[in-house]
Amino acid sequence: MLLLGTLFVVASNYFYIKMPIFLKDVIDTIIGGGSQIEVLGWSIPIDTSEALKVAFYIGAVYMVLVLLKSVFLFFMRQTIIKVSRYIEYDLKNEIYEQYQRLGYNFYKENSTGDLMNRISEDVSYVRTFLGPGIMYNINLLVVFTLIVYQMININVWLTVIVLIPLPIMSYLIYKVSNKINKVSLVVQKEQSGLSTIVQETFTGIRVIKAYERENEVNSRFVDSSKVYKKKQMSLVLINAFFQPTILLLIGLSTILAIYVGGLFTFTGEITYGGIAAFVFFVGSLTWPFASLGWLTSIIQRAAASQERINEFLKIQPEIVNVNHDAFEFKGRIEFRNVTYTYKGMLEPAINNLSFVIEPHETVAFVGRTASGKSTVLKLLLRQIEPQSGTILIDNQPLNELNLDNFREQIGIVPQEVFLFSDTILNNIRFGSTKEVMDEEVKQAAEYAHIKHTIESFEFGFDTVLGERGVNLSGGQKQRISIARALVRKPKLLLLDDCLSAVDTETEEIILRHFEKDVKVTNTIIVSHRISSLRNAHKIIVLNKGEKIEEGTPDELIALNGVYKDMYTKQLIEEND
Repeated sequence: MLLLGTLFVVASNYFYIKMPIFLKDVIDTIIGGGSQIEVLGWSIPIDTSEALKVAFYIGAVYMVLVLLKSVFLFFMRQTIIKVSRYIEYDLKNEIYEQYQRLGYNFYKENSTGDLMNRISEDVSYVRTFLGPGIMYNINLLVVFTLIVYQMININVWLTVIVLIPLPIMSYLIYKVSNKINKVSLVVQKEQSGLSTIVQETFTGIRVIKAYERENEVNSRFVDSSKVYKKKQMSLVLINAFFQPTILLLIGLSTILAIYVGGLFTFTGEITYGGIAAFVFFVGSLTWPFASLGWLTSIIQRAAASQERINEFLKIQPEIVNVNHDAFEFKGRIEFRNVTYTYKGMLEPAINNLSFVIEPHETVAFVGRTASGKSTVLKLLLRQIEPQSGTILIDNQPLNELNLDNFREQIGIVPQEVFLFSDTILNNIRFGSTKEVMDEEVKQAAEYAHIKHTIESFEFGFDTVLGERGVNLSGGQKQRISIARALVRKPKLLLLDDCLSAVDTETEEIILRHFEKDVKVTNTIIVSHRISSLRNAHKIIVLNKGEKIEEGTPDELIALNGVYKDMYTKQLIEEND
């Protein structure tokens, strides 16, 4: 399509150049007393006694040239601009797929606003170059080539004189383009920062209003906006100076064409029609060369944007699935001397941790805040890789398993619940990659003790949730998240402190369902609440990433250690 578009550019400009040549022939023929004009294979008779008829013929031929130019101009835009839209489509999909491939650490280190800006604003700048940018650059090259060729045919020396300002213009373009490139990169970074502030404000608007920090947040946005405006104005200033300078140089060429051409008419080196054609040609170069400032700007912006896009397109995912053989989880999990330290942290989150979970066991991890409980689940899901040690699943290293297959058999209820702006039915159904009947969704909701609540809503399971489930309480969101995991019918169920927002009575009902109705091979529970662990076969107590106690609830109470201390304190709080 791009090659075809280039042919249309040539065709459109061919007929465009024919227009001044035709006018030159008309003027010279009439002044010279000629009898006919040849154009596009047509012979137009010139009879000064029938001026109206001649004018009609001349106007008709000129309109045909305009029409042919316009038709090919339409085809030119329909091909080259479409190409840019197709590439935009491919590029956005490529970026989005890369976002899906990249893992936990990438999203921990990059802001959402910046990532959104790269897939929207940066891609738009690249598309603008690939469409209008390429089209006008090709057009400039073709127009310049055809016009210079015709000008040389008319008069070589006048062509040289008229084109003298163009090297000056080229030098200005070269010098300014480097400046535009640097400023464009800074502008794009500032815009990403602005997008991040807006995204964080929208996400945390309830907290902002609750603490009455609207003025402070607004001030931060205004400050960032002022910096962005200042950088953007620097770019505008360069372009504002650039374009008038080019127009001035083009105007100088026009003056030279009229003055020097007029002198050449006295020696017979050029005709009056030739001067008219030269003025037309110089005028035809005005927009292409005047647009150089704009083209330079979008090229440099596109280069800066593509550089930002390439920064993360080149990033290789830390977690790669190397095995595509079918894997069926049997239930044995083992950590052997596993250590993991988060980037930027001095102390390891998990330190030399070892434990074994046998099939059909319910195992709980407890410990104080930042003891490494959630990190165990991230390692088990292979969202992060241990720096040392081995994780074995059914006696096979986790990093050698079919990761996609293994994750398909896991249901996880994360600590931070995320609900989509969709119906409750679709939010629960989202948990399964397979077709799920409405009855299965309702059964999962029953096990999560949320079915009766949902049915009390006006639209029941068809109730549309606000952003992040804003129209639900914390406990309701947690239970919908549990139903989402259960509808998957997992073999391994991971519960990351998922009952913290429900009352003890609701917790008891849900745990009873887990014990009697939910059929899973293994359940792993992370919790601060001792009451959530009553059905665990084994409890592992963590402290600063190390295992300090392990055993059944009764065995740990008998130890009179950390678990007994936590149990006693929570028992006193509940009684109070």
